[in-house]
Amino acid sequence: MKKSLLLFLAAGSLSVTGYAQEIKEKEVARIVGTLAADDMQGRYPGTPGIEKAAAFISKEFAKAGLQPLPGEKNFLQEFGKYRMQTTSVSLTVSGEEKDWPVLPVGTGKNFDWEKDSSYNVLHIGDPGTLMKLLRNPGAVEKNTLVWISASLSPYIMHISTSFSERSYDTREELDATPVPAKQIVLVFEKQAVPDTASWSLHVRREVNTQHFANVACMIKGSAKPDEYVVFSGHYDHLGILPAQAGDSIANGADDDASGTTAVIMLSKYFKKHPPVRSLIFVAFTAEESGGHGSRYFSEHQDPDKVVAMFNIEMIGKESKFGKNSAFITGFERSDFGPILQRNLKGSTFSFHPDPYPEQDLFYRSDNATLARQGVPAHTISTTQIDKDQYYHTVKDELSTLDVKNITDIIKAIAISAGTIVNGTDTPTRIEKALLK
Repeated sequence: MKKSLLLFLAAGSLSVTGYAQEIKEKEVARIVGTLAADDMQGRYPGTPGIEKAAAFISKEFAKAGLQPLPGEKNFLQEFGKYRMQTTSVSLTVSGEEKDWPVLPVGTGKNFDWEKDSSYNVLHIGDPGTLMKLLRNPGAVEKNTLVWISASLSPYIMHISTSFSERSYDTREELDATPVPAKQIVLVFEKQAVPDTASWSLHVRREVNTQHFANVACMIKGSAKPDEYVVFSGHYDHLGILPAQAGDSIANGADDDASGTTAVIMLSKYFKKHPPVRSLIFVAFTAEESGGHGSRYFSEHQDPDKVVAMFNIEMIGKESKFGKNSAFITGFERSDFGPILQRNLKGSTFSFHPDPYPEQDLFYRSDNATLARQGVPAHTISTTQIDKDQYYHTVKDELSTLDVKNITDIIKAIAISAGTIVNGTDTPTRIEKALLK
């Protein structure tokens, strides 16, 4: 690898797209296309679709001749959590049965509500107002039914995983969570409901055990086996959403089949270029459902031994800096970014600081848990998050991606990681005091 890197740097104006030829566009297209196919059913945790995706990723790691993490019998890093899950819903508006999403807030089990003066009714169409209510549910003075505007339907998954079907590490923790005296139920209306409408709802919920599995492998380092570099992306997505033009599958091609594809391709690349430090390649589960996969993984690592983390998230489209570019979240928090830039000197590829600081992306992806422990853990991305019309919709499909762009970024990561992988560069640690 050292020799290969020196040859690359000596090439001067050689573009990164002309290097690392074993990272091929056709193979990238095959992998991202498989992960984002309709038969993966949106890769939502706990579904046959995500199990199929995990089996595919495991097969790719096995074909490359990689090994499971220490203590694991295969490539699955399995764990479980507990949540309140809705088992039945009946909603009637003005005498008509509705199949609209109904989300009780908190850990209440059964709801039998019918419109009368004992209930408070709200209409919310603004995300800020909704979040304020959800973060302070104890402020309501009556049991409260909230009609949520159809414009807020993209928030259904976040609300479900964070406020309605929140996961707990143990059954005891869930059982100890108090149920507020006055409760809140959200109904995502498909048509506006007037205040004069009658309504009734009946909800039954029970404790459910959730199964999760990260997919992970490693390559043991030749000279520094107890120092680790992590390459990661999340392979879960949103599953099935309300249909748009007959399509209900949230394929998650950019988010984050593109990043998972990068992890698979990099694992194969570095298997052919044996590293000095040990490398871990991990496809996280449940990033969209509360970050459970990366949290579990991080809790089973010694952060003092993790030299760096390359988390790869949404690299399927051209960045705002143009082609042959990507950005790094938390760029100013360590010298991880400058090291990568230096290793690409003379190429046509460039890394940039995160252009969307207001989006708080550094804390919204799977790098955050290890970063909070001081690891120079950063996310590499190209998404134009402020403009992407396909983000968290059923339209995030393979046809919207630039596969050549994905391929070029994977090559750039492979080369720019060279001195970190081979022990000649060690990024500075992130100051824990600077973290939220």
